[in-house]
Amino acid sequence: MFESERKELVDKLKARKITDKHVLEAFLKVERHLFLPKALETHAYRDVALPIGFGQTISQPFTVAFMTQELQLKKGAKVLEIGTGSGYQAAILVNMGIRVFSIERQFDIYARTRKFFDEMQINALLKLGDGTIGWEEFSPYDGIIVTAGSPSIPISLKKQLAIGGRLVIPVGDRSTQILTVITKEDENVFSQKEIPAFTFVPLIGREGWDS
Repeated sequence: MFESERKELVDKLKARKITDKHVLEAFLKVERHLFLPKALETHAYRDVALPIGFGQTISQPFTVAFMTQELQLKKGAKVLEIGTGSGYQAAILVNMGIRVFSIERQFDIYARTRKFFDEMQINALLKLGDGTIGWEEFSPYDGIIVTAGSPSIPISLKKQLAIGGRLVIPVGDRSTQILTVITKEDENVFSQKEIPAFTFVPLIGREGWDS
């Protein structure tokens, strides 16, 4: 179902300089319409963010692809995702052979996505909690991806990166953010690059927005 639409979406991603073949292959395989409310499934392969309920959205496919590409992951890498949401980003990573640990703040979304992952046999470890402080138990991570906009870069997440690991996080105000890519060069040495003009829902938590 929707195979031609997925191929068309992948062609659009290629045109926007998504070049990682593992990312593109995952987009061909993962059925985005399954992660949306039934009423919106015909819009699933448009390159736009869509509502999933509880004031949250499923990110624009290009944004998911771009952030995933920026992580520069190899099969078997361990990734922490902050903001499980619909589960689509996690499913893309799992399809790429990545070990995924994902934290969701809202109980209703967490419960729904956990049930869906069980039904679909998507092998990611999910947790209900404050993503801004990370998941220290399974650290360090080869990559950390934050799917909500933060006013600053949480110190806890930087600490939980492996040396050589990358943190991809939108940073800015509530209306627009700069996608920031942090690479941990050594224990206390980080490099940083910035890509402007992204928009995400706010990252709520101890090291994010208050509410």
